[in-house]
Amino acid sequence: MSTLTRLQDLQFSQHTLNKFATLMAAGNGYLGLRACHEEAYTEQTHGMYLAGFYHRSSAVETTELVNLPDVLQMRIELDGEIFTLLSGTVTDYHRELDLACGELRRSLVWHAPNGKRYQIVCQRFLSAAQHSLLCSRVAITPLDDNARVTISTGIDATQTNSGRQHLDETSVRVFEQRYLQGCYRTLDGSNELVISSFCALPAESCSSFYAKNRRLTQHCSGKVAKGETFELVKTNWITSSLDSDYHSASCSEQALNKLMQCVERGYEQLLAESNQVWETYWQRSRVQLESQNSQDQIALDFALYHLFAMTPAHNEKCSIAAKGLTGEGYKGHVFWDTEVFLLPFHLMTQPEIARQLLSYRWHNLAGALAKARKNGWQGALFPWESAWSGEEETPEFAAINIRTGLRQKVASAVAEHHLVADIAWAVDAYYQVTGDDGFMRERGVALLLETACFWMSRAVEANGRLELHDVIGPDEYTEHVDNNAYTNYLAYHNVERARHYLQQFALPDDDFIRQADRFLARIWLPEAREDHVIAQDDSFFSKPTLDLTSYKEQQGTQAILLDYSRAEVNEMQILKQADVVMLAYMLPSQFTPAQLAANLDYYEPRTIHDSSLSKAIHGVIAARCGRREQAYQFWQQACLIDLGDEPHSCDDGIHAAATGAIWLGAVQGFAGLTVECGELHLNPCLPEQWQSISLPFVWQGVRIQLTLTHQQLSVTSSSEKPINLHLGNTALQITRAATFSLADFFTPLTGSGTTKGTPL
Repeated sequence: MSTLTRLQDLQFSQHTLNKFATLMAAGNGYLGLRACHEEAYTEQTHGMYLAGFYHRSSAVETTELVNLPDVLQMRIELDGEIFTLLSGTVTDYHRELDLACGELRRSLVWHAPNGKRYQIVCQRFLSAAQHSLLCSRVAITPLDDNARVTISTGIDATQTNSGRQHLDETSVRVFEQRYLQGCYRTLDGSNELVISSFCALPAESCSSFYAKNRRLTQHCSGKVAKGETFELVKTNWITSSLDSDYHSASCSEQALNKLMQCVERGYEQLLAESNQVWETYWQRSRVQLESQNSQDQIALDFALYHLFAMTPAHNEKCSIAAKGLTGEGYKGHVFWDTEVFLLPFHLMTQPEIARQLLSYRWHNLAGALAKARKNGWQGALFPWESAWSGEEETPEFAAINIRTGLRQKVASAVAEHHLVADIAWAVDAYYQVTGDDGFMRERGVALLLETACFWMSRAVEANGRLELHDVIGPDEYTEHVDNNAYTNYLAYHNVERARHYLQQFALPDDDFIRQADRFLARIWLPEAREDHVIAQDDSFFSKPTLDLTSYKEQQGTQAILLDYSRAEVNEMQILKQADVVMLAYMLPSQFTPAQLAANLDYYEPRTIHDSSLSKAIHGVIAARCGRREQAYQFWQQACLIDLGDEPHSCDDGIHAAATGAIWLGAVQGFAGLTVECGELHLNPCLPEQWQSISLPFVWQGVRIQLTLTHQQLSVTSSSEKPINLHLGNTALQITRAATFSLADFFTPLTGSGTTKGTPL
């Protein structure tokens, strides 16, 4: 495996503090830690988050992922000068996140206002081996003279979620004049948190401790000779009542014992243990490129790093939030993004994690059933925004309009119901890849049946057929429409798959079968016009168009809402993201090659791409149309959603689904690796800029390594079990290893040409 890339920040800037705090955030799926500097800056948003640890601060607020007490911030004083990069001068500044192991490193030379120079090196990591473990190290070397170093650090419970406090202190202690521990409880008493810390210091240093104003602090000081190093290693153990082995009566003692064990092993050994877990992950997951553009590999490594960091593989009652564990955006809630954009990566690399993500929905099925009943429907209506419970967490109102003084209602929870079918789509995809009968019998079929019952009860009689009215598709610029193509087709797929698996697993339900047959025969599926274009909804073609050139140049900012109200945007052919293009990605078998190209060409000029998910999906469809250059441009632009130059692109957290979309674009778009009707298909469309792509994946329990160039395909398998693969239109059977010349299966692409094998 080639060396993994390192994400670098080579110049301190107040304008990018929060962007890099997000990009370089640490995570192990249990905890997430923003990459803030140890020293304080007014604009810097500290954040540490624990998967599933939600709380609602009051009846008028929204449930949100709690920003935990801070353990990393330090007040560093050198010969009486408070260390800050806003005073004095800085040279030799270098900051990097090692994507191979998640260690964040910063080194610099600070020329203090007193004229003296100090070399400062900071390191930290969240352990991938022990999820509760967080370690940091600060090393300070005076370069011109002997120095006195003073560092104050501890556990700071003044942290809030944008001013909202969620935790009460229940106990703060110092044990043996060495170990700090803070115990906290959410304001409603539903969850508990224990944070324990220890600072290893040079032998000649001294410490004092104090607790005041929700801060438990250790004040450390010592003298250090010129050229010598003062080193502080801080070890932290964070645990909560969500842990399976948590016992309230003994949690404090257990946490302290765990911390002591870690302290004995030291920073380097603990890091090495964590690195072993990361190494295994990269071997199973990394997509490797030979590309003319080195940024392509960086983007993929960056995406896969965060896909590991944000995924709570330890607990199937947790899922992946829209911002992962990197910030407070969207309150830490879970959306359809998880099933559609994030689950496919795990499904093809670590299917056991995909199973857990689907189990999160199964655990919350009762809440979905209750929401459907409350709204007058049957079956399961999952919440548009979800947290720990199965309750709807979408806020009823958006922010106050400063011109009118009024709040605008949020319609997603009321009408954006495609999430229901998205979950069913993911269940079906999971079974096709894994053949996991046990999951389907225990959980999968129940999810499919209840979601199918929802659609059958929601459909209405109109125009001599069944229709779905008053819905919102993924394109949230078009609200409250009838027969949204994405929603109707996915609802059909949902019901059809439920019927299929009910019969496959011999689970008799004649009444359901009759209802399903009626629904499938009568539900309206918008048909393509003579020019092969499918209407996004009943009214879309009748709406006027608008030149969107200037808004496309500002994509991702929702700049159009500064010039037009949402009501006005709703009455024009203006898309945040194109539902029909998204539909073509989800259900490729529904589209002929001509329809695929026609719908891409019709809807893209009408799409601003204000959704972070839009460009990557357009890239996949362009690749399936054989349009290498267009697909590559879309994919590269998708990679820049967080990594681009815009200094505030991800201040409040990573665009989690966009990281999954980067992988989708490379694997499903350019490599052309897809699953259709339980069969593995490969229709490659590599960009001219890529010489090769190599990727690992799992198919029916077998680990496979696939390598593609423009000329050939190589496949190796971990098992003697034969692998069936459709290369273009040709069915192949592979045992252990095989190499094929692509010229035998595909016509070379020129411009927007197609292949011998139908693109999927």
